[in-house]
Amino acid sequence: MLSELRAVRYVTPLREGGSLPGLVEARGVGGDPGLWVAKFTGAAQGRKALVAEVVSGELARRLGLRVPELVTVEVDPVLVVGEPDERVQDLVKASGGTNLGMAFLSRALGFDPLAFPVDPLTAGRVLWLDALIGNVDRSWRNPNLLVRAGELWLIDHGASLIFHHNWPRAAAAVDKPYDASDHALLRFGPDLAAADAELAPLVTERLLREVLALVPEVWLDGEPGFGSAQEVREAYVAQLAGRVSGGRDWLPEAAA
Repeated sequence: MLSELRAVRYVTPLREGGSLPGLVEARGVGGDPGLWVAKFTGAAQGRKALVAEVVSGELARRLGLRVPELVTVEVDPVLVVGEPDERVQDLVKASGGTNLGMAFLSRALGFDPLAFPVDPLTAGRVLWLDALIGNVDRSWRNPNLLVRAGELWLIDHGASLIFHHNWPRAAAAVDKPYDASDHALLRFGPDLAAADAELAPLVTERLLREVLALVPEVWLDGEPGFGSAQEVREAYVAQLAGRVSGGRDWLPEAAA
């Protein structure tokens, strides 16, 4: 399970994201408050975006890529009683309960491909992951990458796992090709063949179940067509395991 924190202060909205995440102070039992980027269930993308953040982010971490720590953040709507922005008030009021927190990386800079070259193997690993999870939000326009102390960090995976928005047709998307034409790291000649040889054997059903176990049950309960949160978890496992164990039609042409 992810670490559980409680928000104690809403600091400021982060207006770069369409879902209007916010910087909050949050702390665990007996701990000191720290800064976290909160993503809210009441945002337009809803709880499925948070599921995608956890599954994709924690899978990336287990494959050796850098992702800020993810936690759950309990939010009381009174947290924004003094917030002048009505959109923020409405969002947080609609998000009482369990939300997602991502560790705030101080002194991190947005990724600039002209200032920060990426080696082909690292680029291949990131692109391989994005192809596996169907991440449509790692383009050169919006890389969702940060650089801190010379290290590359992956953020914002809410636009991945698009198949979960239409479960009845999910199985048909197992081999769906990934369009990498706008990918932020394509210019660095990603070595997808090496990445596939390295990472594919690691993505086992056991690993996927470990990752899915981190998703809060409240974000999975009540999913149409499923009798329990555990059934939903197994559906994610089957979808991703099927993608890895099948052919490689889903990999971009650069893998050839």
